[in-house]
Amino acid sequence: MLGGTNPPISPEASSTMRTHLPPWQALCQKAHLQDPDGRIHAQLRDAYVGRAYHSIQHIGACLAWLDAVAESGVAIPEAYAVELALWFHDIVYDSRAADNEEQSAEIARSALLAMGGPVELTERVASLILATKHHHCANDPAAAWVVDIDLAILGESPARFETYDEQIRQEYEWVPMKVYREKRAEVLRTFLNRQSIYKTEFFRRRLEDQARVNLAAAIRRLK
Repeated sequence: MLGGTNPPISPEASSTMRTHLPPWQALCQKAHLQDPDGRIHAQLRDAYVGRAYHSIQHIGACLAWLDAVAESGVAIPEAYAVELALWFHDIVYDSRAADNEEQSAEIARSALLAMGGPVELTERVASLILATKHHHCANDPAAAWVVDIDLAILGESPARFETYDEQIRQEYEWVPMKVYREKRAEVLRTFLNRQSIYKTEFFRRRLEDQARVNLAAAIRRLK
């Protein structure tokens, strides 16, 4: 097996508070961004309303994983850019569209510039968001963290993974079941066929084995 001996951990229980205004304002202060009245924060949260999986709960879980990494003593490169990318990476999500990541990156650019962010930071955040399109991050350590955190759900407990699987089906309810089963299985196999699903040692040791169990079980259910 590719994983290590570290037990799986889940930050799910701590994710709710993570998307509230104080943590956002703390990030803005550290990154020298301006959102004193919380307007950008409110727009972010509103954008995630009404979704089955790609919701504010998903963003909270991503940010809680980010905190779990930091609490483990592992240093994340370009930490502010990574955190901002996680906030914005699914701000646009339409299961019928093929350019969600591009649109999300563009909104991030506009928002960060409006908050007084430097162009370098703005473009870096946009590039990290784009890395989530195909979940590839060749030779980019910061992007590896964004991608692995976005994929952490694959290695959650079987019950949580099944809930996630059901939520994805809800977001694609417009797709006929036969077609959905075929296409969804193809997507899941792309992850299962990778030499390693996760790029960082932190996630490989904690989630790789369970992710492979979950993916294989989901593919069997789809047959």
